[in-house]
Amino acid sequence: MVNIIWASMAIIGIIYAMINGTMDQVNKAIFETANEAVTLSIGLISVLVFWLGIMKVAEKAGILNVLAKIFRPIVVRIFPDIPKDHPAIGYILSNITANLFGLGNAATPMGIKAMEQMKQLSGTDTASRSMITFLALNTSSLTIIPTTVIAIRMQYNSVSPTEIVGTTIIATVISTISALLIDRYFYYRSIRGK
Repeated sequence: MVNIIWASMAIIGIIYAMINGTMDQVNKAIFETANEAVTLSIGLISVLVFWLGIMKVAEKAGILNVLAKIFRPIVVRIFPDIPKDHPAIGYILSNITANLFGLGNAATPMGIKAMEQMKQLSGTDTASRSMITFLALNTSSLTIIPTTVIAIRMQYNSVSPTEIVGTTIIATVISTISALLIDRYFYYRSIRGK
């Protein structure tokens, strides 16, 4: 459905440009933004490679294991349906750790693996309580270092690209707590409705 909406908007815009005689401006905008997108992507790739390397060093140094041990008791309480030593817990912890460092691209494969493990655990195609909670938690994603946003700000020559760190922490703490509270509210409401 979203593809249809985007395609419709593009077609309507092009037809409108043809009617108004501004097709040359549309072509110019297309090529300029395509060039800017490539430049931005290359800049983001370098920053993401750097932070993924830092994550690998942190993993080899045991820092990620320490973070996983810190978050394990919290994660086990948030996901009571998943056994403590199930592989899904490990993938969830890896996803949370990557999100803490603003590495959404690195967090995504771990999130997919966590969902696959939870699907096997539930044995159905219907989203389980844990899957819904994980989706809410992953979407709100507590972030300490917004790596991708800092990279974009650096790419556009921001005077102080890291000034958003404090507000990012506050915003993601609020969004994570809100996501968990809303998740629990609807879960307990659904139990009472049965």
